[in-house]
Amino acid sequence: MTSIPFRSGPDQAAAAERSDAARNRERLLWAAKELISECGAGGLTMDRLAERAGVGKGTVFRRFGSRAGLMLALLHDSEVDFQSRFMFGPPPLGPGAPALERLVAFGAGRIAYVVEFGDLVLAAEDASRGRFDVPAAALWHRHIEVLLDDAGFDADSWLMAGSLAAALDPERLLDLVRRHGVAPERLVASWRDLVTRVVRPA
Repeated sequence: MTSIPFRSGPDQAAAAERSDAARNRERLLWAAKELISECGAGGLTMDRLAERAGVGKGTVFRRFGSRAGLMLALLHDSEVDFQSRFMFGPPPLGPGAPALERLVAFGAGRIAYVVEFGDLVLAAEDASRGRFDVPAAALWHRHIEVLLDDAGFDADSWLMAGSLAAALDPERLLDLVRRHGVAPERLVASWRDLVTRVVRPA
C-alpha cells in the first residue's frame, strides 16, 4: 500500500500564520512595556518599538493600527480586570452593596487605576479620536448612570453621570497628584464627598 505524503492544507497554514501573529504581538507588547519602563509612555514611538522588537515598522502598524491602538492593547488586561471587578466582583465595588457605596468604590478604583496606568491612559487618549466614545468610557458612564438611578437620583442621571466622570478625568487627576502633590487618599475623600452630596443633597 502506497502511503500518501501529508501536505498541510489551507487550514494548517492559516493556523500557523495566526500563531506567528500572536507571538509577534506578544513580543511587541513586551518590548513596549520595556521601553515604557525605561523612558515613559511619551518616549514610546512606533519606530523605537520596531527596533527594540527586531521587526519592521510595517509589522507594528499591522498589529496595532496606530499608536493609540498600541496603547489600548497595553491597557487591555488591566481594563478588563477593572471592568470585571465592578461588574461581577465582590462588594462594595461589585454588586451587593448599596448604590452610593458602589459609587464611592468605583471612584476610588478609577483613581487607583489612573495613578498606576495614567501615562498609558493619557497616551491612548491623546492619540485617539472620540475619546468619550471608546467602549470603556461609554461603559464607565453607563455604570455611573445606573448607580445614580439605583441610589434614587431624581434629576438627569445621564448628564450627571458625565459630570461625575469628568471628575475622574485622567489628565486632571494626574495633574493634581504630580503637580500639586495631592495624595490619592485625598482624591478619594473628595470623590466620596461629591457623590454623597449629589445623591443625598442637604
